[in-house]
Amino acid sequence: MRSEGEAGPLEASLAAGDPGPAGARTDALLERLFGNALGALELYTIYLGDRLGLYRALAESGPATSSQLAARTGTTERYVREWLEQHAASDLLAVDDPRAEPLARRYWLPPEHIPVLADRDDVRYAAHTGVELVRAGRWLPQLVEAFRVGNAPPPLSWEPEGRAEANRARFINLLGTEWLPAIVDLDVRLRAEPPAQIIDVACGTGWSSIAMAQAYPNINVLGVDLDHDAINAARKSAEQAGVADRVTFSVADATDLGGAGGYDLVTVFEALHDMSRPVDVLSAARRMLSEDGTLLVADGLVAEEFMVPASPRERTEYGWSVVSCLPGAMGDPQTAATGAVMRPSLLRQYALQAGFGEVEVLPIHTDYWRFYRLFQ
Repeated sequence: MRSEGEAGPLEASLAAGDPGPAGARTDALLERLFGNALGALELYTIYLGDRLGLYRALAESGPATSSQLAARTGTTERYVREWLEQHAASDLLAVDDPRAEPLARRYWLPPEHIPVLADRDDVRYAAHTGVELVRAGRWLPQLVEAFRVGNAPPPLSWEPEGRAEANRARFINLLGTEWLPAIVDLDVRLRAEPPAQIIDVACGTGWSSIAMAQAYPNINVLGVDLDHDAINAARKSAEQAGVADRVTFSVADATDLGGAGGYDLVTVFEALHDMSRPVDVLSAARRMLSEDGTLLVADGLVAEEFMVPASPRERTEYGWSVVSCLPGAMGDPQTAATGAVMRPSLLRQYALQAGFGEVEVLPIHTDYWRFYRLFQ
């Protein structure tokens, strides 16, 4: 713990400076790490705001003092006051009079921040990032040992946070309204009779399956995932969404479903890179398909080849790959060890090994995923 007024190592190094080209690069790196530390700390406070319902309380009930917000959320005023001051100092919240007495200050969530911090149905919602970063940090000590021995850290329980559901808003807003309709012949089949049959592989908490059923009233969807807790959550969500008569979920390994053919569509959304044996999964998917069925894969929007320096998007993918995606697949002795940065050439390689004849990159444009259609 630092004494009052004492500079930390980053601040002290920045203040010292170092002239010259080499020194400028050193200073730039120090500045970068300082900014990264600031960003990490803000995400930790965003984690608290999301977990404790502080953002939702401000969005739904309006401006509040620290005492009022604590009362609304069942939290402790002194903690809430510090959180409010930090958020206002960081321009995440607004305050009516910064010079007022601490207990008299009223804070509010600016309208333009509500989609990002409080509205989980908005595609711009990003408060879940705090939850994801906290979870990733929780198993870092075990990841250190995994680096040494080459295995996978023990899996983390989803509690106490539960699933972050980072893609939920994307699925309910875009999957059935923009992405699937962009594949014209597939869209026609999903609207036609007899009802199209779909398997949603690695469906997680089921929002991709639910979104497809909401967009296409005739279809039947089977969502499969290895995570029991995720499947239980998916079943509850399907009931609440009113589609449980057409959407079912099963705890299953996709490679065990290869004998069930005749499906019009098999989907794998942002999951293939996480799988220890992607070729086996793609092979099973191929056997599931009808003669003119479609396999649709969406995965990270990474560059065609390794580049230095990389874009912020690719750096993000690499970061998640190091701390989460690759470690999660390293427990299998026969793992493909793909990692999050699965380039199109590698996906094509997997597809050919699985027996597919062609891979098409679809003209569906997002800032985060690339869509692939695999043909028999």
